[in-house]
Amino acid sequence: MLDFDELNKQNHKIAELSRVLSYLIKNRLICDTTITCTLFFEYIDFVTNHLEVGDRGFYKDLVSHPDPQMINLAHNFMNGSMEIKRIFKQYTRQWCNLKKKTLKIRDHQAFINDSNEMFETVLNRIQDEQEKLYPLLRKIWLVPKAA
Repeated sequence: MLDFDELNKQNHKIAELSRVLSYLIKNRLICDTTITCTLFFEYIDFVTNHLEVGDRGFYKDLVSHPDPQMINLAHNFMNGSMEIKRIFKQYTRQWCNLKKKTLKIRDHQAFINDSNEMFETVLNRIQDEQEKLYPLLRKIWLVPKAA
């Protein structure tokens, strides 16, 4: 079973990094500094790992649940996870050098726009997890199974 405290810590860290990075990238002189790049790739790692925990951890419980509403929720979150991974892949291909852990910013305003859109997508996902997914998982895992 997953540790909800750990999931909440991950969500808090991702949200915190989103807010800090959205502030830092506005200033072109700070945008591709070593510190900003380090935080940026930490953010990418946190989001990627968080999505993998969900993929490995709890969707199977929802998909195998007898309630069609739970199954539908699982499919919605799995599809959302795939969409965020697709967005991340496209984003990193355009704006990041993953091997060197650097940003490649040719158009600063476009980078800001794409980054803020990505941050918003991830923050919306975190909010949905907190408000929709985790309460249902708690309910499933706390209900004793029939013998």
